[in-house]
Amino acid sequence: MELFRKKSVEQTLAETGEEGRSLKRTLTTWDLAIMAVAVAVGAGIFSVGAQAAAFHAGPAVIISFVIAGIVCAAAVMCYAEFASMIPVSGSAYTFTYNTMGELVAWIIGWDLILEMLMAASVISKYWGVYLNDFIHLMGGTSFSSSFHVGGLDVDLAPLAVVTLFTVLLVLGTKLSARFDGALTVLKIGIVVFVIVVGFFYVKLDNYRPFIPPSEPASAVPGASVPGIMGQPLWQWVSGMQPTIYGVPGILSGAALVFFAFVGFDIVATTSEEAKEPHKTIPRGIGLGMLIVITLYILVAIVTTGMVSYKDLAKAKNPSLATGFEMVGAPWAAKIISFGIVVGLTTVVMVLLLGLTRIVFAMSRDGLLPRALSRTGRHGTPARIQILGGIVVAVVASCFPIDVLSDMVNIGTLSAFLLVAISLPIMRKRRPDLPRSFKMPGNPWVPILIALACLWLMLNLTVLTWIRFVVWLAAGLAIYFCYSYRHSLLGRHQLSGKISEATQAGLD
Repeated sequence: MELFRKKSVEQTLAETGEEGRSLKRTLTTWDLAIMAVAVAVGAGIFSVGAQAAAFHAGPAVIISFVIAGIVCAAAVMCYAEFASMIPVSGSAYTFTYNTMGELVAWIIGWDLILEMLMAASVISKYWGVYLNDFIHLMGGTSFSSSFHVGGLDVDLAPLAVVTLFTVLLVLGTKLSARFDGALTVLKIGIVVFVIVVGFFYVKLDNYRPFIPPSEPASAVPGASVPGIMGQPLWQWVSGMQPTIYGVPGILSGAALVFFAFVGFDIVATTSEEAKEPHKTIPRGIGLGMLIVITLYILVAIVTTGMVSYKDLAKAKNPSLATGFEMVGAPWAAKIISFGIVVGLTTVVMVLLLGLTRIVFAMSRDGLLPRALSRTGRHGTPARIQILGGIVVAVVASCFPIDVLSDMVNIGTLSAFLLVAISLPIMRKRRPDLPRSFKMPGNPWVPILIALACLWLMLNLTVLTWIRFVVWLAAGLAIYFCYSYRHSLLGRHQLSGKISEATQAGLD
């Protein structure tokens, strides 16, 4: 079996022109930057920093954000180089197909489907929760988007938001990007307003000690002591007792807040729909990354400066709204709640787009049924978009999926790791390819990025790793039972060998 057969870059680019399976190039640098901000700035900007400060790093959560931001920024620079020379849908899946071969590409594609599917479902679910919370804050105490069917709770809010964006994405990526862009500008305005107001409540004493001394998790009120399944993998392997704060707390905080940067790889999945992708993809990714890192660090500074991390640790679900309540400004909760609803709306759209483009690339290659990759008259893969929207809507509306959030992180990090490793391989194999953007420091910087991603993965829980292995096992079963035999590359290679054998026989 040729498990590591590779597609050439030329073949990959040629396939984008296949009739009935090509996408329209309509996106600009600004569209891509807004898309990056739209997916990365959601509810997490108002909550994840406070949780990481309370139970992981204290005020040093600012360093956690810097570490996560640097790792993500460096990783997306690798994506930018690949996208500038291979502007094709599929992102990490496509890049690894050209460098490491089909089996590794399948694993990455399968991981990305996990990331996008679970993220879209989780965020859609939370959108419904926060919509209900906002309406209650505004006085609609009797409102509820949920109802009971038999023994099942069904929430119509996720169904509504997924349906809206599925329709918009079927009608055209540019139309969706414009709608998403308007909401994203509004969202950024709300975040900036909250940051500015929050600075008036900042007290320097709350930053001391900046790096709290490490202590057992059991000694901190409000901090749960995880069992074996809830421990970071490296702690379980090393036998180290669960602790928080100190340098280990900064690192585990970085693994937690990395979730805040999930989604930048989606920008690379839209390479095939970008105008002048050699320029717009690197610029769009870079601009979006700069905006997001700045916003998150400013929110972390405000959150830890308004109230002590010890007080945040005593709250049931610490967030930026908790901080405003503690300083006597409960009115801010309404603004933050509205900001969360708007923020999550844009995240849902971009995740649905990313999920569709990954499946589109894999189905066009024959690793999933090729009938799915047909594009409609609007130049979008309508079949996949509708099917993906139905799956996400059903999962988000009917199932409690909060526990699967960490699966998003591990799927993203595994993709980042392999893209970083692939970069020096491609530089070695194809130095002749034009690159409008080059990742500096090759090969050492990509290797360091890969190691950093691996370290963040090791800080995820044992249970997350078990679920990840089960997902991979299911994916490998599908690959060997279906994908390997239906691969378009495999068929081309087989027909080429038959032609060569026939010609040799004639000779």
